[in-house]
Amino acid sequence: MSGLSVLAFPEDRAAAQRLADALSAPLAVLDVHVFPDGETLPTVPAGLASTVILYRRLDHPDRRLIPLLLAADAARRAGARRLVLVAPYLPYLRQDTVFAPGQPVSRDAIGQVLGGAFDRIVTVNAHLHRTRDLAEVFGHPVDNLDVASPLARRLAGGAAPLVVGPDIESAPWVQSAARAVGGEAMTFLKTREGDREVTLTLAEPERVRGCRVLLLDDICSTGATLEAAIRQLLAAGAARVDVGVIHALFTGPTLDRLAAAGAARIASSDSIPHPTNALELAPSLALALQDEAAR
Repeated sequence: MSGLSVLAFPEDRAAAQRLADALSAPLAVLDVHVFPDGETLPTVPAGLASTVILYRRLDHPDRRLIPLLLAADAARRAGARRLVLVAPYLPYLRQDTVFAPGQPVSRDAIGQVLGGAFDRIVTVNAHLHRTRDLAEVFGHPVDNLDVASPLARRLAGGAAPLVVGPDIESAPWVQSAARAVGGEAMTFLKTREGDREVTLTLAEPERVRGCRVLLLDDICSTGATLEAAIRQLLAAGAARVDVGVIHALFTGPTLDRLAAAGAARIASSDSIPHPTNALELAPSLALALQDEAAR
């Protein structure tokens, strides 16, 4: 038993196949049986390599994490000596401290579970605030790939837009994306009032007038933040606002909401399948995993 295999759940087959092709590795697909009571029994196929890259999308995480852990256990029992999780969207990282009495630190809880199951984790633009080193959380190496720049290049189309982030936390990757497209960067100041209510402040609205703006965010679910940002940018005189979202967790009418606010174009990465997908992550993921292929 040697070499490298990519393993995936049936619903992840398309994205996992792109990664397998980029790695020149075979793709194996789990057989998933669901019992009448809702329990899941994933079965790995025969012939896995000694190093297994398990690709799993983790939006709607509560229904996907348990099958993922069972699949990891099955792969180990089938002989995999090294197990790498590729989860482009990694959930439960935003709760990185106890914000109110009685709450958990979900970052640490998920870190213990996934860190105990895998030898390495590869993700994309993890939603972090105070966490600087994910390896300390998961107990194993974690690759946190930044794809804001290639997404910005895809949206910019050769122009040099003003690249805007929704909050101060976005500043590092917004600045990197601005450099990649030859534009300038700025961020809003954001105060969150609840899951669906935010207050945004644009410190230098005069910089926006007449500009083509590229509004970038790492995660969008309801669209409340981006809707408010689009409206403020257009009110400040932006000539056009294009929106780039790395993880399109869009719920309900989010896409219509952003379009109604005035977004000219909305594009996302394929970390989560969505009609707005414009950036394939397989090349970036494969580049990060080249060392696994060389083992």
